[in-house]
Amino acid sequence: MPLITVSMYPGRSQQQKNDFAKAVTKSAVEILNTKENHVIVVFDENPKENWFMAGNQL
Repeated sequence: MPLITVSMYPGRSQQQKNDFAKAVTKSAVEILNTKENHVIVVFDENPKENWFMAGNQL
């Protein structure tokens, strides 16, 4: 059962998340040879001030 976690800044619409989850699910089914109802997509939205790369805030 693939569990796909997507980390991103808040601000996307529910429709954008729905469309993305459907596209990712379709790709997982095709590439991983799994069933659609076995794919879980979780959106983890964190404010931009919580993101750092190489010790620097993005």
